[in-house]
Amino acid sequence: MSTTAPAPTPQPLSPARTLATAARVLRQLRHDPRTIALLLIVPVLMITLLRYVFDGSPQTFDAIGASLLGIFPLITMFLVTSIATLRERTSGTLERLLAMPLGKGDLIAGYALAFGTVAVVQSLLATALSVWVLGLDVIGSPWLLLLVALLDALLGTALGLFVSAFAASEFQAVQFMPAVIFPQLLLCGLFTPRDQMHPVLEAISNVMPMSYAVDGMNEVLTHTDITADFFRDIVIVAGCALLVLCLGAATLRRRTT
Repeated sequence: MSTTAPAPTPQPLSPARTLATAARVLRQLRHDPRTIALLLIVPVLMITLLRYVFDGSPQTFDAIGASLLGIFPLITMFLVTSIATLRERTSGTLERLLAMPLGKGDLIAGYALAFGTVAVVQSLLATALSVWVLGLDVIGSPWLLLLVALLDALLGTALGLFVSAFAASEFQAVQFMPAVIFPQLLLCGLFTPRDQMHPVLEAISNVMPMSYAVDGMNEVLTHTDITADFFRDIVIVAGCALLVLCLGAATLRRRTT
C-alpha cells in the first residue's frame, strides 16, 4: 500500500529565499522614481529647510537637528514600507509568493533587508549633509549618528510591515500614521524634555521606541565617547525593531479581504 508523502514545509527562514526577496523588492524600487525620491531626497530637503528656518539661530538647529536625523528616516520608511507591502497583498503578488516555497519569515526578512539597504543610503546622505554641509555641531562621532539613524530607519521599516497587516487599502495604511507615529513624535522629547512632562505622559514616553532614538542622538550630540545611556538606547531601538519584525511575520496575511 503506497502513501503519498506530505509536501515539504518551507524552513522558517532561508538566506537564499530572503536574498531573492530583497533583490526583487530592490528591482521594483529602481523602477519607481517617486518612491526613491521620497526615501532619499525628501529627508535631505527637510533637513536643509530646517537649517535655514533657524538660519539666525544655529544653536537651535544644533539642538534639534540630530533628533530629526533619527525621526525623518523612521517616518519615511514607515510610510513607504506599509504602502509597498499592502500593495503586494492587494495585487495578489503576496498570495502567489506564499504559495511557493517561501515562508512569511523569508518575506519579512527580505523586505527588511531591501529597505534596510535603502536606509543605509538614506542615513548616509542625511548625516553627511547635516554634519559636513549644514554645519550640525556634534561632539561625538558622526558615525554614531549614522548608526542611530540607520536603526531608526529599520524601526520604521518594521513598524510599516507590521501595520500593513491591519490595513485594507493604501489610504488606511496612511491613516495608521497618526496612531503609530504622531504620539511618539509628541512624546519623544523633541519639543520638551520628557522628565518635564506630566508623569502619565512621561511613563508612556518611556515605553515608546522613538524616545530612545532621540535620546541616542542627543547622547552623540553632547558626549565624545560612547556612554552607557547611548548603548542602552541603541539596544532598545534595535530590540524593538526585531520584535516588531517578528510580530509582522506572525500577522502577515496572504490577501486583503
